[in-house]
Amino acid sequence: MTLIDLTRTIDPADRERLPEAIAPLARVLLPDVHYMHPAGEGRDEFARAMSCDVTDLPDGEGWGAEMITAFSSHLGTHVDAPLHYGSTCEGRPSRTITDISIDELYCEAFVLDLRGRCSAAQPITVEALSDAYAAAGAPASDGCAVLLRTGQENYDIGDMGFFNYPGMSRAGTLYLADLGATVLGTDAAGWDLPFTVMGDAFRRTGDNSVLWDGHRAGREREIFIVQQLTNLAALPPSGFRVAFFPIKLARASAAPARVVAFT
Repeated sequence: MTLIDLTRTIDPADRERLPEAIAPLARVLLPDVHYMHPAGEGRDEFARAMSCDVTDLPDGEGWGAEMITAFSSHLGTHVDAPLHYGSTCEGRPSRTITDISIDELYCEAFVLDLRGRCSAAQPITVEALSDAYAAAGAPASDGCAVLLRTGQENYDIGDMGFFNYPGMSRAGTLYLADLGATVLGTDAAGWDLPFTVMGDAFRRTGDNSVLWDGHRAGREREIFIVQQLTNLAALPPSGFRVAFFPIKLARASAAPARVVAFT
């Protein structure tokens, strides 16, 4: 068995690399981390905790520690719970991230290769999904995961292209749910079209159904959306399992996760 990490590294240093247009969203994308080194501030904190002097410490060192702030539940590779899409799902109160069992988040998975079938800042069509599904050659099963490889692997978080991704619609989301998938993952920064694209479409048409319709489909069918996956190129088309295990954050609508494929 080979383990393949599908999780994007969360690096607060990337705040300085964000494109200028994206900088206002920094607190949602990346945390602030205050690092305390064992030979520096961590040493001083350790000595205070032990009520001793730093000169009393073995090797003159304390512990390494970090204080994390501005930590959004939706940063990095993360799992969305139904509460993120609205207060109700399938006519019942929406589940939170801690309401979802780990059994539901460890499942058979397959990849839909959408490269060449979708374009930046454009909706991924049902036809494109259907064609990619036929090419994958592996039938979906109830409770499985589908991972969308859209080509976003070509972009880094410092590139504007990272935030100008192909997005999913209500129709596309429900198509995947109708296949039997409950975990819907993507290598894109978001599931729906970029915010600016949706906002422009609303202002142009006055139709508010274009606002976040991919996520809102999760009110009709219970799904768990996983965004910012990476390393999908290392996966076979099918025949593997994936663990999407989020931080156990009480009452939350989402949580960052360590996502690992078992091939």
